[in-house]
This record gives sequence, C-alpha cells and structure tokens, in this order.
Amino acid sequence: MGYGLGAFLLAVGLILALAVNDSLSGVDLTSVGWILTVVGILCLLLTAFTANRGRGIRTTETTTDSEGRHVVSDRRTEI
Repeated sequence: MGYGLGAFLLAVGLILALAVNDSLSGVDLTSVGWILTVVGILCLLLTAFTANRGRGIRTTETTTDSEGRHVVSDRRTEI
C-alpha cells in the first residue's frame, strides 16, 4: 500500500460514484465507486499512520557499573 494506491483508488471510486451513469447487469457502479472511495481513504490513512510511526529519535547508551557489568539502555523520543 502507499499514497499512490490510495490516491488511485480514491480517484477511480469518486469517478465511478459521481460521474458514471452507465450500468452493468447485476452491478451497481455507484456502490462500487463509494466502496473504492472508502478503501482509498483507508489506504491513505493507514499509509500515513505507518509512515509516521517510525519517526523519532532513538538513543542507545552503554555504561559499565561498579562490578564491571555492561548495561545497555535504549530510549526512544517521539517527534
């Protein structure tokens, strides 16, 4: 999934839902258009959510305590 797929589904869905007046036997193109529109919007939202989830600052710190053991600590700061 990506922004391109979401935009494509959104555009095709809106064209089918709002601009096409033809009909196929047993298929309501308006309903198909609205379904594609909703799927396109969901695709765009999921892409935006997953693309921004990985952003942030990750800090790794390694220290040695008094007994000579190494301690590794990870810290993640959201932007």
